[in-house]
Amino acid sequence: MTWTQSYDPFGHWWLSTLVAALPIIVLFTLLALFRVKPHRAALAGALAAIFAASLAFKMPWALSTMSFVYGAAFGVLKIAWIVVSAVFLYDVSVHTGKFEIMKESVAAITSDRRLQVLLVAFCFGAFIEGAAGFGAPVAIAGAFMIGLGFKPFHAAALNLIANTAPVAWGAIGTPVHTLAAVTALPESDLNAMIGRILPFTAVIVPFWLVRTMVGWRKTFEVLPAVLVVGLSFALTQFFWSNFIDSNLVDIIGGVVSLAVTILFLRFWQPRSVWRFEDESDTELAEGERETESVRKSGEIQSEEVKTSAKSRARHSAGQIAKAWMPFALLSIFVLVWGLPSVKNAMNRWTTPAFEQKGWDVPLLHNKILRAAPVVTKPTAEPAKYDFNWLSATGTGCFLAALLAGLLLGVSPVILLKIFLHTLYRMRFAVLAISFMLGLGFVTRYSGMDAVLGLAFTRTGVLFPFFGTFLGWLGVALTGSDTSSNALFGGLQKITAEQLKLDPVLMCAANSAGGVMGKMVDAQSIVVATAATNQVGNEGRIFRFVLWHSIALGAIVGLIVLSYAYLFAWAVPHGLNFVR
Repeated sequence: MTWTQSYDPFGHWWLSTLVAALPIIVLFTLLALFRVKPHRAALAGALAAIFAASLAFKMPWALSTMSFVYGAAFGVLKIAWIVVSAVFLYDVSVHTGKFEIMKESVAAITSDRRLQVLLVAFCFGAFIEGAAGFGAPVAIAGAFMIGLGFKPFHAAALNLIANTAPVAWGAIGTPVHTLAAVTALPESDLNAMIGRILPFTAVIVPFWLVRTMVGWRKTFEVLPAVLVVGLSFALTQFFWSNFIDSNLVDIIGGVVSLAVTILFLRFWQPRSVWRFEDESDTELAEGERETESVRKSGEIQSEEVKTSAKSRARHSAGQIAKAWMPFALLSIFVLVWGLPSVKNAMNRWTTPAFEQKGWDVPLLHNKILRAAPVVTKPTAEPAKYDFNWLSATGTGCFLAALLAGLLLGVSPVILLKIFLHTLYRMRFAVLAISFMLGLGFVTRYSGMDAVLGLAFTRTGVLFPFFGTFLGWLGVALTGSDTSSNALFGGLQKITAEQLKLDPVLMCAANSAGGVMGKMVDAQSIVVATAATNQVGNEGRIFRFVLWHSIALGAIVGLIVLSYAYLFAWAVPHGLNFVR
């Protein structure tokens, strides 16, 4: 027996939309206003979703409950495992003392907090997003910034803002692959269109990051570096997405941006170095001498910085390379794990029911039908769980951490103790991620996500702007640009065709707009607080980043609106990747 989704059970679209939004309202109200612990808030939101789905939308209780179980299981293997493994690698690096050398290598490039946030949160974070995605950049770069001396709150919030422009190509281009699969549009066209929207934000976000930390005058003091970071990443992002492929856009962009910026900083430094006002002299730099000219605003005169830099202990190139080795291994493992031939080979030998694409989820697989106008004809919703324990990205991260530890001389017994410690401090984050994925799966299988999405389609000629926010909503709900594309990619295509808009543009807008919802999705916030030891501070971080998310989302919406009505000729069709 099958059940067909209903998108207006009350006969009034606004009332149906309000009820569909209740789980999200419950989740963020508990997080932001009542400061409930995230795993409890996520569980409450998931329960609200189950009750709304079954009582209001008439979804059978067995289906709503199994949707939650399926989502929770998906979250553990597909997302939480990546984050835990990435933090494990970080913990190994800290235990061996290599993380200190990494910090000092960055501090040797610049001790200015404004420039450090560009190097670590934006450039290095983009590289990690391209390799692993799913919260790993926030976890690793956030911990890195704390090691440099950033306060935990700043480390978490700034990394959430930075982890936006690269998200559309995270985890070896997975969001773009998914978007092409669900819309049946050419991946090359979608990839190129996204690469014609987001490079604008790649220039804006670095400026936005610095402006979030300091005032306008202090931001313009480092404008040359901001432009080098943004333009080098944006140009690489545009070139690779339009002329090469969708797999390595972020990885190449992050590497190029990082290398170009480091080279630039060898020849240019700001007139004065900016630090947070409450940083003590001992926090400024290891071995740095006290000086009476530290200004209340947190500045140190450049001549004094040069003098102190000379007195700082330097590490050899070999020591620095060895310190960065764990993250180099992480990149190699994740890249190899992302190769289809390698992944398929591992799955063929280790994944149960591989030929059937996983196990059918009991009670749920093909038991729910999506209906018009979300799809052109009734379509069964599959529910398969592929227990790809070896080919999972998290396993690649875990093996990279193990190999790094062994190469650095850590015994297997100590590695086990470090891993158990990582599991213990990440336990609530794992629960929260699982419950939030459970919530997202209930909204998906009940059709409540489509109800929220359909509300945006009522905006007529302004749909290019609000359709961009549909992608934003999808990521805010699910925590993943990949999931947002899977949920709303088809709806974007159908609506675009009905409104005589270009479907390539609007489907790309779903992914491009979604990246700005990444900083407010509860999953990312939980990862950020767990990695920076701020569990319980989720509400404050959410309130801080919310307006940044909406404002940047609006900028993406205006870019899409311009393409729709002013530069329609720039929407690509019939492109082929250079092979």
